[in-house]
Amino acid sequence: MAPWTPFPHAGDYRFDAASVKQQWSRLHSGDAEPCPQDAAVLQAWALFHSGEFEQAAAAGLSAGGAGITAANKATAIYANYLEPKEKKRLDLFMQVAERAQAQAEHEPENANAWYWHAYALGRYSQGISVAKALAQGLGGKVRNALEKTMALSPRHADARIALGTFHAEVIDKVGALIGGMTYGAKKEQGLLLFQEALRINPGSAIGMIEYANALVMLEGDTKMQEATQLYEKAAAIEPLDARERLDVEMARLELQED
Repeated sequence: MAPWTPFPHAGDYRFDAASVKQQWSRLHSGDAEPCPQDAAVLQAWALFHSGEFEQAAAAGLSAGGAGITAANKATAIYANYLEPKEKKRLDLFMQVAERAQAQAEHEPENANAWYWHAYALGRYSQGISVAKALAQGLGGKVRNALEKTMALSPRHADARIALGTFHAEVIDKVGALIGGMTYGAKKEQGLLLFQEALRINPGSAIGMIEYANALVMLEGDTKMQEATQLYEKAAAIEPLDARERLDVEMARLELQED
């Protein structure tokens, strides 16, 4: 298999197990992942936060246990931001979805097993088209897994962002009436989830970006100014690690294109 595309800012973020452990609460304020005790798992996370996503995925799988979550996050973030080939992107998302589902079956109380199953299925759904994914029944699986994540981990900001995105995209594709009746998607609930996520993790660039996108999807041009302000706020963040850098760069690129 061809090597993964490298993180374009290699060397800008250098983490080891000790520095990851020291900054854990800040680095994981979005996903509320518990700090691992296993040195091999911590090393996988150090690779992830440094932007060495392929090595992080391999190290996480090799470590097993809590390392599976590190591998899933590394693979999903790489696929979402850096993989140029659409078929490979979709294949990677399905790998994560299946691996996380097996993890959730083995560890049903593991919030991030449910979260990465939902995230990967959600991104896969966007890749094949939300309408097609809904027809295949993927929407219900995404929603159920995100609600399970939040029940297990009440301060999981990223699950709120993903569920808010679910509400917005369903309504955008099938309308408020069918979206509400068939898929339980509601505009007010979606927007509230973003607001809650940003209260829990106010420095989340991806939270600001997805909230901005949802505002435009759900409210139209009347919210364009507020959406632009959210993008500007995201673009101004000083990233702590490689993943945050990818979010901030995405916001900056969007502002340049506008």
